[in-house]
This record gives sequence, C-alpha cells and structure tokens, in this order.
Amino acid sequence: MAGGVRRKSPGSPSPLWGKLHTLWQDKHLVLFKTEYTLLVVSVLWFLEIGINVWVIQKVAYTEIDWKAYMDEVEGVINGTYDYTQLKGDTGPLVYPAGFVYIFTALYYITSHGVNIRLGQYIFAVFYLITLLLVFRIYYRTKKVPPYVFFFVCCASYRIHSIFVLRLFNDPVAMMLLFAAVNLFMDGYWTLGCGLYSLAVSVKMNVLLFAPGLLFLLLSEFGLIRTIPKLSLCASLQLLLGLPFLLDNPIGYVSRAFDLGRQFMFKWTVNWRFLPEWLFLNRYFHLVLLAAHLLTLLLFAFRRWKRPGESIFELLKEPAKRKIPPQKNTVDQIVLILFTSNFIGMCFSRSLHYQFYVWYFHTLPYLLWSGGVKKLAHLLRVLILGLIELSWNTYPSTNSSSTALHVCHLIILLCLWLAPPLPSAPAETQQHTPVKDKRQ
Repeated sequence: MAGGVRRKSPGSPSPLWGKLHTLWQDKHLVLFKTEYTLLVVSVLWFLEIGINVWVIQKVAYTEIDWKAYMDEVEGVINGTYDYTQLKGDTGPLVYPAGFVYIFTALYYITSHGVNIRLGQYIFAVFYLITLLLVFRIYYRTKKVPPYVFFFVCCASYRIHSIFVLRLFNDPVAMMLLFAAVNLFMDGYWTLGCGLYSLAVSVKMNVLLFAPGLLFLLLSEFGLIRTIPKLSLCASLQLLLGLPFLLDNPIGYVSRAFDLGRQFMFKWTVNWRFLPEWLFLNRYFHLVLLAAHLLTLLLFAFRRWKRPGESIFELLKEPAKRKIPPQKNTVDQIVLILFTSNFIGMCFSRSLHYQFYVWYFHTLPYLLWSGGVKKLAHLLRVLILGLIELSWNTYPSTNSSSTALHVCHLIILLCLWLAPPLPSAPAETQQHTPVKDKRQ
C-alpha cells in the first residue's frame, strides 16, 4: 500500500534476536567455546566487584609490608634521598624509584597511610583493572575455554589476599606489566617499552619478561631499531632514579637493583624440601642461574624462532633477512613473554607467597598452549588446582613445594613440545616494513 508503513517480514528476525537464539541453543557450550569468552569474562568481572567488597568488609586485614612501605616513602618526603638511609619495619628500602613515587601518592591519599580501608579499595580497583587487562589478552588469543576464567579470578583466595588484604607492591608492578603486554599486542612497541620500564621501576621481578621482550623486539625491528627502545627503558630508569642517583648513586643501584639479595628460608614456597644450608648456598644459586639461562637459550633457539631461520638473522633489519620477514602474531607475542617469565619462576632462588601474582594470571594460557594432546582439560584444571593448593599451604611443606615443582616441570615440558605458532599471513607481510604504531 503506497505511503503505508512497511512491516518487517516475520521471516527475518533482528540480528540481536539471532544472537540470543544462537546463545540459547549453545547454552550448554557457553563455558567451553572460546567465542563466548567476552560474555563469560564480563559476568565474572562484575561478580568480582561484589567479591572484593565482601572480602574487604568481612575478612580481617593483615599487616605485613604496608606500614614499612609508608615508613620508607615518609623518609623520602622528609628529605632523605640516600637509599642506604631509607628503611621501614621490615628492613631497608629495596625497590626502585617508581615504587617510591607511586606509594608516595598512596601515602597522601590514605592520610599518611593510616586509612587502611581506603587503601584496600584502591587495591581492589588495581585488581579489577588487572583483570580487564588480562581478560583482554585472553579474548584476543581465544585459546583458553571460558570456564577456566572462574579459576583465574573468583576461585583464588591467595590472589585476593595479595591485592586487598596485604597491599603488596607486586600487584602494582603486574598491573603495569599487563598494560604493556596489551600495547605490544596492538603494535605500540615504543609506548609499551616505556610502560614496561615503569613496571620494572616498581619491582624488579618484571625483568623476568625481559629476555622474551628482547627476542620480540629483535624479531620485529632488528638490532639497530631495537636500540632506541632499549635506550628508552634505560632512560626512564635514570630519570625516575635521578634524585637518588645524585645523592648516592652506588647506594641507590646496590639497594634498588640488588640481584644477590639473600632470602629467608622460613618464607620459601618452592624449596622447602631442601636443607637450609643448601638453600642459602651461593653455588646452588649459581646452578639455578645457569639452568635459567640455558633454558632461555634453548627456547630462543628451538621454540621461539622460525624454523630454518638463524638466530643471528634477528640482528639484521627485517627487510635484509634471507627469509622474508613475518610479523609476530598476538599468540606469539603473548606466548614468548609469558614463557620467558615462567622459566624465571621455575628456577627462582626462592618464591614468597606474594610472588604468586607474578605468574598466576598467565598459567591458564601456558597450560592451554602446551603440545601434549593427552593433557586433557581435566588434567590441566588439576594442575591449576595443585598449584593453587601449593601456594595456599602455609607454612609450606616438603609435599607442597615438591608438588609445585612437578607442576612447573609438566608445564615447561608441554611448552617445549608445543608446535610452533603460525606467523601472520604472508600476503599481508611481504614488502611491508614493520611499523611501530604511535599514540
């Protein structure tokens, strides 16, 4: 009828209705199909808001390092820039300058560190931001089934404790690290390197990602174009540490970047089954360091580089390599970075309870990246559960630390046996120089 209102055909439902209909049909697969990752993690993220509020309100806060942090930054506020003179209840200040600036801001926000409850809510925000960054990584890779994300957030008592009941600096460093990983995935390598360096300035554990990052930078840009990005990382460290370097450079470097710091045996999670004299032995530490470096080299030479390509080809500009350059996929970027960090965790001289956050959010990705087909979903979940149990056993026991090493070994072997990840499609890479996106 002319001039009349055109009605929708009853046989053509709206796109939204089509999606809802498909979701209803697949409801029994929502937790298993990776295309529903965004839906599941969105529900879990909003659920986490309530969980964190409940934990803060109902579970008693435990003082461990917060007061020491506040005493340390208070010394800087009062005009002391000599790192050897800065200390708190638990000992001297042993973190780089980025820690000082961030926790100085928290010092003022929380009324000189007295308003603990406000500090807990700030760390709850840090936790939620970290989850968003982690979930975006898993959404982009679409490798882990959605049901696993329940174990990534709601099921871990220890991670909630580290964030909102202990207020450690480790979560701040990891939040910045995951933000840098997101930038790397999007091709913002220079900005990502800056944020990565900022994470290192909060706590040195982030350096465990450095071998993987160096490999990726060389792969993407070659040696000459990698140097400016490494220079940016170093310059940021110098800039942040400048007030302390001007006062006592040796004191700052020796305290903030002390790679030989001795750990206390009573806090170890991973080496409880050793006698204390061996745990403290410097030769044992050197053996661990050698095993760490050897494993990194094996992965770099055998698992990370492309088949048939010499590792030394990475030093050349991509356009001058014998094999046409191919851009690293998101999967390759994430896998190399997470594996680099995990290898460091496997050979760490000691792991304390707050260190769990250093690799907790990467474990599902590593497990589902393994190349052992017989490692079924149930066995992967069992490994996650055993690792969680090991980190929740306090004090650690011979059994808990042994179980942790066995789980680490299984994951490491699975990563070694995994088939190489495919590079980006060749038609989009040939004759196209690698660009570093800018904000």
